Amino acid sequence: MRGRVASVNTSPAKGEKKAPVSKAVLVAGMGIEGDAHAGGVRQVSLLAQESIDKGIASGVELRPGDFGENLTVRGLDLCAMHIGQRLLAGAEAILQISEIGKTCEKPCSIGQRLGDCIMPREGVFAGVMRGGTVSVGDTIEPTSLKVGAVLTSSDRCARGERVDESGRLLVELLHELGVAVGDYSILPDEEADLAEKLEFLADRCAVDLVLTTGGTGFGIRDCMPEATLAIIESPAPGIAEAIRREGMSHTPFACLSRAVSGLRGRTLIINLPGSSRAIAQSSDLLRKILPHVLEVMRSEIADCAAMAHHSDQDRDR
Repeated sequence: MRGRVASVNTSPAKGEKKAPVSKAVLVAGMGIEGDAHAGGVRQVSLLAQESIDKGIASGVELRPGDFGENLTVRGLDLCAMHIGQRLLAGAEAILQISEIGKTCEKPCSIGQRLGDCIMPREGVFAGVMRGGTVSVGDTIEPTSLKVGAVLTSSDRCARGERVDESGRLLVELLHELGVAVGDYSILPDEEADLAEKLEFLADRCAVDLVLTTGGTGFGIRDCMPEATLAIIESPAPGIAEAIRREGMSHTPFACLSRAVSGLRGRTLIINLPGSSRAIAQSSDLLRKILPHVLEVMRSEIADCAAMAHHSDQDRDR
């Protein structure tokens, strides 16, 4: 099912109709740049042109944006969407449906003017997992793409004194695995800033995976494990242990890594060393486990035991 963006609409104030524009920039974890709803709980709102057409057919004068929707779409059955459904809008932007309809605490100006507001019944709301430009006429369609992020912790890289080779390797790895990169950031070794960024990626962007690099050793400024532990809700120690074990097959110093891994909501966070050589040594392990992990987290594998059984059979052949 593929639809088209019939109109892109923005406004500087909430609760008002929005004005059509030719294109807009969607910002990950925020919404449409310059729109009043950017940064709120409902980052982007969508409404079908077909819903508006029904009102026009009844004799009401309506235009795209009159119901406060950001994206008016045609040819996509929004009423059939489900929470968690992902949409590829244009060439880059990835949205995830977070809410279907809404409850208005009081009649908004739109409902007061028109006598009825269809957004609570037929509108949907989404978060921006990966940003991009969306223009009138762009395609919008369901997608099964996974979305990941890379976060580098390094004072020197943040100051531009060193090239972030390990972060770039992780971006390349995600591309190789078919995972869309929603964010790639380099931050100084500051625990509070790192924790805030991890929380933003998990809660606001809802990415499936965050791979971090750097800040896992014994250095006085190394604090990525502490930042990660501060925000994860469920530890996943086996992944960090497997990465350490893989590293120790190449150098005994890999045992000095304090890296951790765990889940915040449906986002998996994995700490990796800051060495590009260590990243390369861990890549084969990550290639083996990440596709399966991401499928399980998206509930695409119903029987993990059966999957493990088939894997054992393949290994024994």
